[in-house]
Amino acid sequence: MSQAVRRYEETEQHLPIEFADYHESVKITGFWFFLATDLLLFASLFGTFAVMRFDFAQGATPAQLFHYGPLILETLLLLTSSFTCGLAIYQMRRNNQKGMLMWLIVTILLGMGFVGTEVHEFVSYVGMGATWHKSGFLSAFFTLVGTHGAHVTVGILWALTLVVQLVQRGITPRTSRKLFTFALYWHFLDIVWVFIFSFVYLSSMTGGRIA
Repeated sequence: MSQAVRRYEETEQHLPIEFADYHESVKITGFWFFLATDLLLFASLFGTFAVMRFDFAQGATPAQLFHYGPLILETLLLLTSSFTCGLAIYQMRRNNQKGMLMWLIVTILLGMGFVGTEVHEFVSYVGMGATWHKSGFLSAFFTLVGTHGAHVTVGILWALTLVVQLVQRGITPRTSRKLFTFALYWHFLDIVWVFIFSFVYLSSMTGGRIA
């Protein structure tokens, strides 16, 4: 046993359950590196949108496309899901499996509501003829927002598999670590959405100025 592992085990009784096992806690550190690479992906997409945001060509403009109703609904759904995800982690640390599963399922339902609203939004844009190839703005918009939506969809599928594992295996250091890394991923997507909400939607709707 290495000295680092031995020191870790001496203090593990004071740690949250997802950090109680040394090898599982190392995987959490590794997941932070994954989030860093995902941050670079979104940074490049935001940079592309910043360059193309006023290239409307023959396509629709933000004023013609964006409406506050769906935007506010999507924001409320996703930010609320971040709160319920935090409640699932809280119940996990209290060793309350039923409470943890309940809040995780609520998080999944809210995420599904977000994706459904976004799909409806995209379909309405296409119905207006505002497809991704009509202008640089639309290409950058669909790529950035669609990539975020795809990430949320992956997160929903991930959470569904976690529900199955938690029902079968209960709260263990391994399942706790998996739920904790999912929570990191989900909160990361919420942060990205705040920037999309501000920079892509509000700023475009106000002509580049956020009042």
